[in-house]
Amino acid sequence: MFQNNALSGGLMLLGIAFNSWQLAVLSVLGTVVSTLTASLSGYDKEDIRNGLYGFNGTLVGIAIGVFMEINVTSILLLISGSAFSTWVARCFRYQNRVSGLTAPFIFVVWLLLVGCHYLYPSLLLSSSLEKPELTMDIFRSFCLNIGQVMFQGNILSGLFFLLGILINSRINALYTLTGAILPLFMILYPHTDLATWNLGLLGYNGVLCAIALGDKTGIGVVKAIFSIILSIVLQLTGMHMGIVTLTAPFVFSVWITGGLFSVFRSKS
Repeated sequence: MFQNNALSGGLMLLGIAFNSWQLAVLSVLGTVVSTLTASLSGYDKEDIRNGLYGFNGTLVGIAIGVFMEINVTSILLLISGSAFSTWVARCFRYQNRVSGLTAPFIFVVWLLLVGCHYLYPSLLLSSSLEKPELTMDIFRSFCLNIGQVMFQGNILSGLFFLLGILINSRINALYTLTGAILPLFMILYPHTDLATWNLGLLGYNGVLCAIALGDKTGIGVVKAIFSIILSIVLQLTGMHMGIVTLTAPFVFSVWITGGLFSVFRSKS
């Protein structure tokens, strides 16, 4: 979650473990594989030390545990997927137009899910439909807007993530709050699915957008808010189309926002 701080990472790992120790182990495995891949590939040591090649592998590891049965096959897919995400991340660093963000993770997991769907469907966990919810839980939704950034549907996970961010940067923590709170207003939209809202599925992309684009300037605030709103629209669109969106709404929102503001700046 953009925090170059070991203690922040430790608190986030603890937050994952509070929800699922298995996912915590898989996240560590994904991190180790992607970091080791970068090291063996001879990538810049400072970038490796700063975790720039590790976080996509972390997310790949967690995603394996969320979408697949844990067995030898899925672990092999985790290892290969985490390594591949490192090479994809490297490709983004050959250009300076857009930041890779979590695009390598998205690409790899989509590839794995499509491959398993056609070649090994029994490996995929069946998606159990949530029972319709009749009451809103604002605090739960707020916490899960943060926790779902790393697939964690647990209130404590979200709070540990927030604490990890706060320890490293008060500005980032403030934008995390902004990204988690703004999507809560979607409850005012009459067609919002309450279960989706309560589970934090409308807000986690906004949290990432806010941290990625927000800063101490007025334009940073505007960019953060615009990207949060855009990410909600993209998330709803993707879910309506039956797409496993992952963090794609975040990535596209940041890219689109950056592109639009660059155009406005060049014309002014």
